[in-house]
Amino acid sequence: MGKLALVAKITHVPSMYLSELDGPQKGTRQSAIDGHIEIGKRCRELGVDTIVVFDTHWLVNANYHINCGPHFKGNYTSGELPHFISNMEYEYDGNPELGKILAQECNLQGVETLAHDATTLAPEYGTLVPMRYMNKDRHFKVISVSALCTVHYLNDSARLGWAMREAIEKHYDGTVAIFASGSLSHRFAQNGQAPQFSNKVWSPFLETLDHKVVDMWQQGDWETFCAMLPEYAAKGHGEGFMHDTAMMLGALGWSDYEGKAEVLTPYFGSSGTGQINCVFPVTEQDGSAVPGPQASVTSSFEPGASRL
Repeated sequence: MGKLALVAKITHVPSMYLSELDGPQKGTRQSAIDGHIEIGKRCRELGVDTIVVFDTHWLVNANYHINCGPHFKGNYTSGELPHFISNMEYEYDGNPELGKILAQECNLQGVETLAHDATTLAPEYGTLVPMRYMNKDRHFKVISVSALCTVHYLNDSARLGWAMREAIEKHYDGTVAIFASGSLSHRFAQNGQAPQFSNKVWSPFLETLDHKVVDMWQQGDWETFCAMLPEYAAKGHGEGFMHDTAMMLGALGWSDYEGKAEVLTPYFGSSGTGQINCVFPVTEQDGSAVPGPQASVTSSFEPGASRL
């Protein structure tokens, strides 16, 4: 009935906003901005009406949550990095109908999910930054999904991604894109060293690890990557414990996925973290490879994994 037309792993670094402003960072994130603009262009060409963002800046301590309010408008300052994003105005339209459909299917498939349509809850910057460059004219409706999940299993996040795909394809009359909004490695520079790491990754280990992961994605080695995701999330200081990535891969079909990543913004360092924009072709899948409850992909919170 409906269609999942495009899936992407995207950056949302706040230095993208800084790079618009006069100062030492001006223009330094143009490649990332251009990647967002290209993804938005492709969504328009594919007839996408709604973008669903797995947002690693939305922290939740129980259940999965969907922000599907009818309208979002405000002036945003980051509590985490107020010197990077300050007084950023935004206005976008939501999609309560689709949000409820997504939650219903997730719950039917045993992943407890709540849809919030009558809410004053505002989107986090993992949603707001990408929409700034993809959706200035409010062409797309926007739904945000919690992906900084503190007490959740990665296999449940994969199941949520697959359930959302089935909800779209079986119960929604429209065309949707899904974005995993989060970094690769996510070890911020130590306090006092941020300026010298503004365009660098924190360590050679993390940078090498990230490059190997991107190579796996480009080669389509999903069996290996899915098997290593829990350890990668822990040792790579995964943003949101990499629940956004698990959700994205669940929607794509998990280890049975046959597509290969197309990199739009080459890998870059930002404040110590590893970032990228890339898209994944949506292929036919039956969901049989998506891990079930109590499966081996059980790591969520690991000592040393970043919560940001």
